[in-house]
Amino acid sequence: MKKNIKISVASGKGGTGKTLVSVSLALSINNVQFIDCDVEEPNAHIFLKPEIEIEKSVGIPVPEIDKNKCSLCGECGKICEYHAIVNLKRDVLVFYELCHGCGGCSIVCPEKAIKEKEREIGILRKGKFNGDNEFIDGILNPGEPLSPPLIRNLKKEIKNDKTVIIDCPPGTSCPVVESIKGTDFCILITEPTPFGLNDLTLAVEVLKKLKIPYGVIINKCDSKYNEVEKFCKKENIGILMKIPYKRDIGVAYSKGKSLIEASPQYKKEFQDLLNRIVKIV
Repeated sequence: MKKNIKISVASGKGGTGKTLVSVSLALSINNVQFIDCDVEEPNAHIFLKPEIEIEKSVGIPVPEIDKNKCSLCGECGKICEYHAIVNLKRDVLVFYELCHGCGGCSIVCPEKAIKEKEREIGILRKGKFNGDNEFIDGILNPGEPLSPPLIRNLKKEIKNDKTVIIDCPPGTSCPVVESIKGTDFCILITEPTPFGLNDLTLAVEVLKKLKIPYGVIINKCDSKYNEVEKFCKKENIGILMKIPYKRDIGVAYSKGKSLIEASPQYKKEFQDLLNRIVKIV
């Protein structure tokens, strides 16, 4: 088996079952590192029940201007694409929430009037679950607009000797791309509805751009709407698994129980799923 295979679990929309699948996979295999990159609303800890051992602050560098050195030349404002620095006639204003921490302003400042200080945007937590399996997640501070820097910090913790499972945020925007980047395979979760199909097509386009192998799991699967399967067949996308639309699965999940706890027979299916992914990779 390839060491350090990194599997991302994503979807074009929320509520399709990303965490259900990623948690089930993590509980079915050994020597796992689980990373919950949905830092705006992490919930994998509810099901994996990790014992948190480390909690640390994560920040980004933001500019601090020495008004005594500043000549009000305006160069810092010109280079900032996000308008985090605004040059007025007699002052310079910094909007820290808009700053992406690129450091460009401090580089171009001719007076060397800008130094960087760290501003906390969230926290990173590490712990263990199900034995010695490693759990990592992040919690973005309320009101923070930028989650990719926190996601990058979570991914710096990736280890070379474990099967890595990354639970991605929903959607197809920057946080999702940041989470998927660098993984060996992406599992796309969808549901058999028009909304599910629409957002699956968007997620597929992202994976094509990133050139990362992927396959689809259809959650809440019934026989009433088969357009998702038609789309996968047309696009030559492998359907890795179908999880049925069952009340007992939903009831167990609402109580904080994983699919493996509710239906232990799925453990073998997720083990087989990992073996198929390894062969594809």
